[in-house]
Amino acid sequence: MSLKKKIILGFLTSSVIIAVLAIFGLISFIEIRKEIRYLELSDNLRGKSLQLRRHEKNFLLYCELKEIKGVYAYLRDLKNLLTQARRTYKNNELAVLEKRIGEYEQKFYRIENIFNGVLEKLARIKPRNSDHAVLFRLVESTFLERPLANAELLQKTFLLREGDPLITSLRELHTLTSALRKDGEEILTISRELDRSARENAERFIGLSQTTALVLLPLFFGIGLLALFAVSHGVVKRLKILSDAIERTGKGDFSMLSVPDKQDEVGALISAFNRMETDLIARDRELVKKNEELLQSRKLASIGTLASGVAHELNNPLNNIYTTAQRLIRKAGRECPPFVMKGLDDIFSQSMRVKKIVGDLLEFARGREPQKKEVELIDLIIGAYKQLGNAARSGSVKFTLDSGPDDIQLYADREQMEQVFINLFVNALDAMPGEGSLKVRVVPVNSTLKITVSDTGSGMSPGTVEKIFEPFFTTKDQGTGLGLAIVFNIIQKHNGHITVESEEGKGTKFTITLPR
Repeated sequence: MSLKKKIILGFLTSSVIIAVLAIFGLISFIEIRKEIRYLELSDNLRGKSLQLRRHEKNFLLYCELKEIKGVYAYLRDLKNLLTQARRTYKNNELAVLEKRIGEYEQKFYRIENIFNGVLEKLARIKPRNSDHAVLFRLVESTFLERPLANAELLQKTFLLREGDPLITSLRELHTLTSALRKDGEEILTISRELDRSARENAERFIGLSQTTALVLLPLFFGIGLLALFAVSHGVVKRLKILSDAIERTGKGDFSMLSVPDKQDEVGALISAFNRMETDLIARDRELVKKNEELLQSRKLASIGTLASGVAHELNNPLNNIYTTAQRLIRKAGRECPPFVMKGLDDIFSQSMRVKKIVGDLLEFARGREPQKKEVELIDLIIGAYKQLGNAARSGSVKFTLDSGPDDIQLYADREQMEQVFINLFVNALDAMPGEGSLKVRVVPVNSTLKITVSDTGSGMSPGTVEKIFEPFFTTKDQGTGLGLAIVFNIIQKHNGHITVESEEGKGTKFTITLPR
């Protein structure tokens, strides 16, 4: 039997058992959910009944008016819960509880009315002399808790008759508070019984589900083990090898697996894995490259902000030094001693040098967005080389341009791209102080242009190559270290990328890739 048929058979067998488990689990889940909701209802009823009793006791004990609101609030909550419960549950205990809550509410309402009436009657007979003032305050604060004792006290102290409305109200209040406490106890007892019953039902259904699962799950596992044993021969071992290879891949080891002779489903999977490994190696290299470019971009942004501030702070005092030195040189004339003229010339030349550095800093910091237009690339490269003139010692260097087609159009910022090639050419010429060869090659590749600038100069060490695009890194005695950083920034803003290859004593090659 093929692996496919074995898997289908095992799948169908497992599906039947899983379907039975799922149906029973669904039924059990519905019942358990119903019981849990009923348990939640009973727990809420019990909790609110306890809060109701607490507010009731506080009111009867301390005569605080705020407790009345608490009693009515929890009565309202209890009635709302019971109203919702009637729609789902048909339970005699819920009906009894609802009846008791209604009776409790009526008694409490009557007690509230009597309470307000007693307060009014006590206010009318409140003594004006201080002999009974303390005793009267005691009556006002305890008549709800002990109405009969306070009625006897009022009869003896204030000579009230038995039929007096105040005495009658206190005796009725005693009867109602006793009945109210009894109803409260019954409400609490019923809510506790509901909670206990709900917990027992929920536990019973959970236990039934567990029992069924304990019966069906071993059966399921038994069949699964048989299917595993049938499939494992010749399959699991190879899958284990594949699993180990995947784990190694997760740790960065992209080694290939040997392709098995038996080209079944697992063999096809191993072949696909090998193809995936090949793709992962390429993507890993690309990711490392992109991370390096991202790090370089962040460095450029941070240093650009710093460079802008420094350049602006230096610009004003530098201009003053430059113009002052220029005026002094003009006015000194021939009468000035030679050593003074030499000092003035040094000040003027060094201020010019610093002005160039500040200009490079500002150019690097501005980093304006390119204003792209169609430009003819070959004319741009030739023009950039011609701008160097004798200042860049280009006379002893052989310059060649290999461009294939004569007319190559590029959508770019002409000024910025000229700056890119000028900086690259200057670096190449500086690396070839004697004679040498500077070669530019332009190759269209699909929708991109690949431009290489190579020289036969002194080359660079691997450590220098790693830092070559970092701002302020330079190997020249009087360099600012911003030229290649500006080049890198411009190429990035043109959605391209630049790489460098170099070997000491054999020259350097920059490769630029740009979208056309």
